[in-house]
Amino acid sequence: MSELKNERLVGVIDEGTNTIAFSIYTTPDFKEVASSKLEVECIHPQDGWMEQNPTEIIRNIHICAAEAIAKLKHLGYDKNDLVTIGVTNQRETTVVWDKHTGEPLYNAIIWNDIRTTVTVDKILARIPDENKNYFKAICGLPISPYFSAFKIMWLKENVPAVRKACRERRCLAGTIDSWIVWNLTKGLHITDVTNASRTMLMNIETMHWDPILLKTFNIHSDMLPAIRSCSEIFGKVMDRSVLDGLPISGIIGNQQASLMGQMCFKPGQAKNTYRSGCFLLCNTGEKHVISSHGLLTTVAYKLGKNGPVTYALEGAVAIGGEALNWLKNNMKIISNADDPEKMAESVPSTGDVYFVPAFTGLYAPYWRKDARGIICGLTQFTTKNHIIRATLESICFQTRDILNCMHQECGYNLNKLHADGVLTKNNLLMQLQADIAGIPVFRSQLIDTTAFGAAMVAALADGINKCEFDPCKRYYDNVFYDTFLPTTTDDERELRCSKWKKAVQRSMGWVVKKKSAIMTDERYKLISSIPAGIYLISVFAMLVHSNSRFSS
Repeated sequence: MSELKNERLVGVIDEGTNTIAFSIYTTPDFKEVASSKLEVECIHPQDGWMEQNPTEIIRNIHICAAEAIAKLKHLGYDKNDLVTIGVTNQRETTVVWDKHTGEPLYNAIIWNDIRTTVTVDKILARIPDENKNYFKAICGLPISPYFSAFKIMWLKENVPAVRKACRERRCLAGTIDSWIVWNLTKGLHITDVTNASRTMLMNIETMHWDPILLKTFNIHSDMLPAIRSCSEIFGKVMDRSVLDGLPISGIIGNQQASLMGQMCFKPGQAKNTYRSGCFLLCNTGEKHVISSHGLLTTVAYKLGKNGPVTYALEGAVAIGGEALNWLKNNMKIISNADDPEKMAESVPSTGDVYFVPAFTGLYAPYWRKDARGIICGLTQFTTKNHIIRATLESICFQTRDILNCMHQECGYNLNKLHADGVLTKNNLLMQLQADIAGIPVFRSQLIDTTAFGAAMVAALADGINKCEFDPCKRYYDNVFYDTFLPTTTDDERELRCSKWKKAVQRSMGWVVKKKSAIMTDERYKLISSIPAGIYLISVFAMLVHSNSRFSS
């Protein structure tokens, strides 16, 4: 241990949709002392397909960890002060790999990839009335391309290497946390309850893989990781990296980690993380609430092998900050990261412009995969500044839709909203959120609470015991928020929200099911096999028949 410092440290691997970071925190006060971050390339093989290289993810983790640990010496610490590490990750993103070689069998399919819409249709076709909520009582989730089960099913059906590996019982599948832990420990195949609850394969009551769901998706349980709590010593790193020998004692999905980092430990407390997507979770305690308004029932956390399960209701805004990236990269109307706030502030309103950024469909509470993005209310006076402001408001309107549903579902009076994430640096966005939701917004001065939440989970594990849960009082005294209060009237708010709902309705029904390529091919073969003369006579006969019917 360092002679200069008498504190033990916790490291956190924070694997997000766009970046990978390694952060180091002191205990028990949880101050971040060092970190390193790298971007991860997103691969787009086709429209709506989003992938990442699983090998690059592991490589970047090692680079970030080495860079962060190298900074400790200048701060009076060294590597020996690290007592454990935690893992937090983007959820639903799915990896398959060979258990003998450790090589990925395909790229990781990212959570908001929509290639599995055809797979969804196949499952719906087998279900009474094509009811997308058919399995909600079992897993808490609607049938949607969002979840890992559909990604695994698609990989089995469309990637020969995966199909062959499944037949030979050497294919492993998991969310990103499983892939990370398997690589660090050289063979430990596990996940935690929060990530498992996002696969559509776990029973939300038993915390085990559900046999009915496994059969529905034709997934063998041997492929899947063992489900564990969020906070326990799982194993040690054995990959000869800078992390070698350290225990892994925390695994938690990134949005659940953010819920903990926002100190939302009481039922009825809610937070929203504003990133490329936005994720709003409300703690519902030890009771799981099955939503009838399009929300997801998910596991918030389970601290320790024998600890109780705490649940949450969740609504996801698929396109949050990503809409601003679209304006910057595709439309070229934003130059840099600081522009959106300045440009949106230059106009007093959107000029009645509404932007529904349903690029990959609408998520909660609508769950319409046939929706697509629209901008409506344009006039000759509309400028790019109005569109940018409408983009910020779209994030707030989608959040308000989810908050209203949460209030109806769980009965709690959601009288404030905790906010974190990189987008919360935008003061105008935070004020618009308070105005549109009609409740105070408390922005954490920790811009991203995800890694902090994961650090707490790792430190709480039996055998590590670097944190007192109640919750981490020493740190709680140092949590600070910026408060944004509503400045609009109820009438103003309701008028604007009614127009938003009209815009949402106009975004639906844009995607028309394509004819099956197999059906089309078979039809062509059938027609081409008919002799030309007979085919022409048949067509002529149909035309004569239709004309005679029309004449009569």
